[in-house]
Amino acid sequence: MGRTCSECADWKSNSQFSSNQWRKGDGASRCRDCIDYGSSAYAGHCHAVTFQCGTCSRTFNNQNELNMHQQVHRPQNVACPVCGDVRFRSGANAVQHVESGSCTGCRGQDNARQQIYKFATAQQSMRRFVAGGQPMLMNGNDYNNNSIPDFPYQCPQCSKSFRQLSQLLQHNDQKHNQHNMIGY
Repeated sequence: MGRTCSECADWKSNSQFSSNQWRKGDGASRCRDCIDYGSSAYAGHCHAVTFQCGTCSRTFNNQNELNMHQQVHRPQNVACPVCGDVRFRSGANAVQHVESGSCTGCRGQDNARQQIYKFATAQQSMRRFVAGGQPMLMNGNDYNNNSIPDFPYQCPQCSKSFRQLSQLLQHNDQKHNQHNMIGY
């Protein structure tokens, strides 16, 4: 059993597709090689393709590895929205610091989640990330001021929903190439 890869147009057996890609169906599935080699997939089938960092010249096997590596070259100039500690490379990293419960200004994950939600809804620059309308919880209960919707954040570009603000900021950084700086 197999199918044609939607990116390189090669016929591949089902073992050459991840289960996620296989479930997408014929005409929409990308083979493992195309996933690994990104837009250079077809060349990758024939010979090894490497991706080089323009800053330090390190090479990587695929575009995702290069993108992840390039974060080390960003300045650590983003402040935590709660404790003000300036040591983060992105807004997502600063928000992860709070959401993890390790921020000294906001101990505990539940408290941190509440504080980040309050922060996001109070800041003009962050409101575009808060899902619109009267939120409803996944268990069917209506939202009230003491609870947070299960997926309160939404990407303004593709409408994907997220449980945590850091997940949304990371998504925007990686999928839409927007390095979000959180506003105060």
